[in-house]
Amino acid sequence: MDLRARRVDTVRAFGTVALVAGFMTTLLTMSSGYEGLKPHIVAAFLILTGIGLRIEAAITDRTS
Repeated sequence: MDLRARRVDTVRAFGTVALVAGFMTTLLTMSSGYEGLKPHIVAAFLILTGIGLRIEAAITDRTS
């Protein structure tokens, strides 16, 4: 496995972890009845970061 393939796999894995963490944060906040906005902002940043990392991995994988 070359260096580029390992990097793509790592970025894709971190993107997946960020997506799962964002969705779990949203679900736990919604189910707890917490009225604050801060957890939703953190969840949105995690989800957007996860999507961005997975797009980057897909583009890098396609060009290799």
